[in-house]
Amino acid sequence: MALLRDEVLLQVMAHDSSEEYSSWLLPAVANMLQSAGLSMTNVDGYAVAAGPGSFTGVRVGLTTVKAWSEVYGKQIAAVSRLEALAVQAGAGAPYVAAFANAQRGQVFGAAYRRTRRGLELVGEEMVIAPGKFVACAAELAGGGSISWVSTDADCVLRDEAWKAREMLHEKIESVSSVLAPAIGRIGAAQLAAGRHTDALGLDANYVRRSDAEIFWKGGAAHVR
Repeated sequence: MALLRDEVLLQVMAHDSSEEYSSWLLPAVANMLQSAGLSMTNVDGYAVAAGPGSFTGVRVGLTTVKAWSEVYGKQIAAVSRLEALAVQAGAGAPYVAAFANAQRGQVFGAAYRRTRRGLELVGEEMVIAPGKFVACAAELAGGGSISWVSTDADCVLRDEAWKAREMLHEKIESVSSVLAPAIGRIGAAQLAAGRHTDALGLDANYVRRSDAEIFWKGGAAHVR
């Protein structure tokens, strides 16, 4: 989690203990605010990762922010985890492809076009085999060069499909898994632009259905 004033990062704290995220979060928030001489009444808005990611982690974050919004009457910016990765890509290529390990031999991925206003999603966020993501991102870029960014570069580097991108001298930029500062800055920009939601409107973007849905009634459902 991170505490920002406008786009200036004041504090950041990572959940790097064995304690359950759900029990760690609220005390950690209270400690962070206290050390900054602030309270929840001083917070003007919330930015939260709406997915894709682990079902438990996303649910805990969204439920917490929904409660704060109800209690304190402040707005929420729902931020894509993949966009928080993509904004950390180095300058250069006109397209950015961001991906993260989705387990089960798949990655969460998305392609973005760089514009004067920032990153613009091309196509949709997806959960897909690593090699297919490389091919899909290349197709969405329409032959343009791509900056690749991830916290889990090995997911794609081991795939045969990546060799074609290496021949174009493209590389995967590894970034920190601590995404709260990037999420906070994206959220602050959304709130300033009036693009926000409330507790009722906030929803998760899991991209992939939960195991409970997949295996319901004998596993008749299949992920794409």
